[in-house]
Amino acid sequence: MNGVPDDEAEEVRNVLTAGGIDFYETPAGNWGISAPAIWLKDERQLDQARSLIDAYQHARMIRVRGEYAQMEKAGERRTVLDVIKGNPLRFILYLAVIAAVVYFSTKPFMDFGK
Repeated sequence: MNGVPDDEAEEVRNVLTAGGIDFYETPAGNWGISAPAIWLKDERQLDQARSLIDAYQHARMIRVRGEYAQMEKAGERRTVLDVIKGNPLRFILYLAVIAAVVYFSTKPFMDFGK
């Protein structure tokens, strides 16, 4: 469940519950270094759980692609330029940090031949 949006995680829980799958979850922990996951209590339900999740993921993929196409058609899809226009100061700050990292990473090699 690491990196899974909250709405998707909730939908997976609902699918498993509706399918009669007995499961439990492990959180990421205080520092986020543990394995957040959904585990089956009964290993024999693995095939059933897998098929339920596969069907859910396929349906979600179709739904999300449809939403994306609809947003794109309506001109509501955010582009990189929209993000930059939304907060230009943050963009300039990130660009400066990237330039500093590249400079300090390559500077020793540029002076190496002197």
